[in-house]
Amino acid sequence: MKNYLFIIPQLMIYLSLQAQQRPNILFAIMDDATYQHMGAYGCKWVKTPNFDRIAKNGLLFKNAYTPNAKCAPSRSCIITGRNSWQLEEAGNHWSYFPAKFISFAEILAQNGYQVGYTGKGIAPVVAKKADGSPREMLVKAYNKIKTTPATAQISNVDYAANFEQFLNNNGDKPFFFWYGGLEPHRGYEFNSGVSKGNKKLTDIPDTDIYRFWPKKDSVRTDLLDYAFEIEYFDKHLGKMLKMLEEKNELHNTLIVVTSDNGMAFPRIKGQAYEYSNHLPLAMMWADGITHKGRKIEDFISFIDFAPTFLELAKVHPAQNLMKSITGKSFTAIFNSGKEKVFSKRNFVLVGKERHDVGRPNDVGYPIRGIFEDQFLFIKNFEVDRWPAGDPITGYLNVDGGPTKTLCLNTVYANDNDFNYWLWSFGKRPAEELYDIKKDPACLNNLAMVSSYKNKSAQLKNKLFTLLKAQHDPRVSGRGADFDKYLYADKKGVNFYNRYMAKDTTLSWGWVNDSDFQDISKIERAKKARNQ
Repeated sequence: MKNYLFIIPQLMIYLSLQAQQRPNILFAIMDDATYQHMGAYGCKWVKTPNFDRIAKNGLLFKNAYTPNAKCAPSRSCIITGRNSWQLEEAGNHWSYFPAKFISFAEILAQNGYQVGYTGKGIAPVVAKKADGSPREMLVKAYNKIKTTPATAQISNVDYAANFEQFLNNNGDKPFFFWYGGLEPHRGYEFNSGVSKGNKKLTDIPDTDIYRFWPKKDSVRTDLLDYAFEIEYFDKHLGKMLKMLEEKNELHNTLIVVTSDNGMAFPRIKGQAYEYSNHLPLAMMWADGITHKGRKIEDFISFIDFAPTFLELAKVHPAQNLMKSITGKSFTAIFNSGKEKVFSKRNFVLVGKERHDVGRPNDVGYPIRGIFEDQFLFIKNFEVDRWPAGDPITGYLNVDGGPTKTLCLNTVYANDNDFNYWLWSFGKRPAEELYDIKKDPACLNNLAMVSSYKNKSAQLKNKLFTLLKAQHDPRVSGRGADFDKYLYADKKGVNFYNRYMAKDTTLSWGWVNDSDFQDISKIERAKKARNQ
């Protein structure tokens, strides 16, 4: 008995030390930002000193990808560690979230972590428990403290103040906090980058305007407005870092900064190209990352966050209710000292199903793809459908804004300018292959080039082999299941029909009146150019 009495206090001390060694985690996620637009990646016209500080004093990831470049499915991948095609309804945008899938945040809360979030969480989805009661997959919201934002289009949630409230309520537990900025999601206050951000149109060189947009002042203005909102996000991140320093918590907090999908501009957000899925990622953790300032070459998928966080939190496998996580932990990168750690981390899978409303019967635009080394292979399953949504519905999978309007208007222009419309809104072939090192804009399709046919076949075979192993319905003859899932709307009826009937209860803040096009006029314009 005496021996047992001695062991019990020692065990309690050991468990206490183990708990203290578990890091806090601050996960900061922007809403619609492409990786190139952070200072640490070389951008000069977007100022992100706090993102850059994290990269300098930690790690900058050069190959981080979301499996699905749209808000809800991307965030669902993050919290479950599963690809969007493994999440049933949650593989779609504006979805119901199946009760059977648990989030890593819920697991952390069950294992001694204080968990909360501010701003945008796992949205837009509707989540309920098995009994039908509301479910908060990030455990507790901290959104009550408001501020006067820099523009009317920026959220009035005071992210930093709400984080401070969370910290004050925390006690001695390790914490996980999700800072979900609603920036730089559209809309933007037009010209805010110039009028309030002290920027100039000449700040953006021609080389920084992607090849699939016209090099016009309206595009530059749009980009500067986007930059202004990224900088707003970064400023709140800086306030949070200062709070952690003042509370002596920064050294034992893993800071993770990323975005959910690429920027809300044509041919990027909601698609499956390099600028759509390739996202910023920087991490800092004074107590846990050695050889700071490294630029990591390993490919990281968003499904890798969940197993990484659970491992760091020392969640025992028996307590982990997240069954069949597809992602793989990358904690070995933290103290490896190398910039390329795993030889087999040279690829990620991507895809999409139904995003926004825009096609009869609410069908989506199914894609699967694989990034491996310097190549991207894409399979488009329904090539008769419009990738960005139907013209008559305003191409709803592209957010409205000056750049979209400009690209749309080129449909009636000469052949060279017509390409701007074609690249963002036109139909696509069944297979696409790009050398993203030479062609990051993904405009030169190599799939039908004879010298690249072996590369296409190799990547296609690998993609479909992995998708079959992951039980993807799209490759097992059940792909239509994704088109049958209801939108997360209490009426539960066909959104396309409601939209076409001009249902006044629906609000489409990301589409402008000028975005709607008559396909017959487009065809006549194309025919006239070819005569």
